[in-house]
Amino acid sequence: MPIESGSCASARQAKQKRKSHSLSIRRTNSSEQERAGLQRDMLEGQDSKLPSSVRNTLLELFGQIEREFENLYIENLELRREIDTLNERLAGEGQTIDGAELSKGQLKTKASHSTSQLSQKLKTTYKASTSKIVSSFKTTTSRAICQLVKEYVGHRDGIWDVSVAKTQPVVLGTASADHTALLWSIETGKSLVKYVGHVGSVNSIKFHPTEQVALTASGDQTAHIWRYMVQLPTPQPTADCNQMSGEDEVEFSDKDEPDGDGDGSSDCPTVRGPLTSLKSHQGVVIAADWLVGGKQAVTASWDRTANLYDVETSELVHSLTGHDQELTHCCTHPTQRLVVTSSRDTTFRLWDFRDPSIHSVNVFQGHTDTVTSAVFTVGDNVVSGSDDRTVKVWDLKNMRSPIATIRTDSAVNRINVCVGQRIIALPHDNRQVRLFDMSGVRLARLPRSNRQGHRRMVCCSAWSEDHPICNLFTCGFDRQAIGWNINIPALLQEK
Repeated sequence: MPIESGSCASARQAKQKRKSHSLSIRRTNSSEQERAGLQRDMLEGQDSKLPSSVRNTLLELFGQIEREFENLYIENLELRREIDTLNERLAGEGQTIDGAELSKGQLKTKASHSTSQLSQKLKTTYKASTSKIVSSFKTTTSRAICQLVKEYVGHRDGIWDVSVAKTQPVVLGTASADHTALLWSIETGKSLVKYVGHVGSVNSIKFHPTEQVALTASGDQTAHIWRYMVQLPTPQPTADCNQMSGEDEVEFSDKDEPDGDGDGSSDCPTVRGPLTSLKSHQGVVIAADWLVGGKQAVTASWDRTANLYDVETSELVHSLTGHDQELTHCCTHPTQRLVVTSSRDTTFRLWDFRDPSIHSVNVFQGHTDTVTSAVFTVGDNVVSGSDDRTVKVWDLKNMRSPIATIRTDSAVNRINVCVGQRIIALPHDNRQVRLFDMSGVRLARLPRSNRQGHRRMVCCSAWSEDHPICNLFTCGFDRQAIGWNINIPALLQEK
């Protein structure tokens, strides 16, 4: 009678185990409906204030989760069985090759040796990337270079946009979901002027290049041009906000947010109506900006169009169509008649008005989610930020691919570029603000602790390169704007 070899016996055992395992899977699948029905009957017998439709949906979801975990458990069991089978086969092969039975101790020694080799290989392979990840958490240097100087508290709802005046006196402007825009003294943090002409959320604010005039865009489907007159108060000594102690990355509750009722902003002068109202959109006007020279303005709307207006006559000059979904932002070139618009359709478009007879448009495709903003630099570059957690730097002469890509861990909101130093400020959904150069190298992260920094999503950033106290401003949905002093020479030297 033939004697069955050890390897054949182990193969037969493995086959029988797989067969019994497949039978158990079929039994499990066949009983899923019965189990789901039993669970539904049990829950229906319990008292609950949830509507039946909601309870049924929850039952379905819980059932799916249970099935996923069950499948993972069964797969884990199968893998364990296969490992045992392979170990048995390995032992049989070792006996054939060596001519002697391998003891469990010898097998354990071989396994530990191969495991240590694999561990060493993994350490070598990922050492560089791990060093990069660890270095990204180093904030001591950033805290010394980036200092919080002033907080601007007075709005009753989130702040969507922040901007700095280009003329004297230099003031800070904020646009808020509370239907108002406020102008602030940068040095003292006191509100100077309140604009209340809109009946919807104020989504954007930009200052005229040469006059004390502001342009605001609103959810009431209009953009307003209004004049302001301010007199700056005497600056008071500024407390050093960096002496505040506390651990980094501390979470906040709503009760920790600044209260906008007791700041005295209602005591400042109020502007109640515009000089000019731009009315041609059929949806929310999400952003607006001045063209170079200040004689024309461009608006971007959720009606999928951007409009170019003559400021003096309020007449519509051009309607810029082509985006497939709502627009999110618009920006103008500082020295040329160029406009860039971004959209939820994952693209941004460059509109060229330098030749009055030709209005060309170029489409940039490189993001996979909403393009939240696109801004110009002084040269021939555009920087775009997106909800796909990337920021891309583009050359206007080559639209096919970006010249640099910055990958982040959170969606990017309205970015701003320090034109003179070519530094990009990235405000994030996760309350962080990071600084990068144009080649994509990370320079710093603004401090965020239990005593300073934003407590909710950071919506926008704006550079003021000439101001001696604050040269970067950020605003967020925690109803405050913050002025930062960035030691740019030290920042660049640290790079």
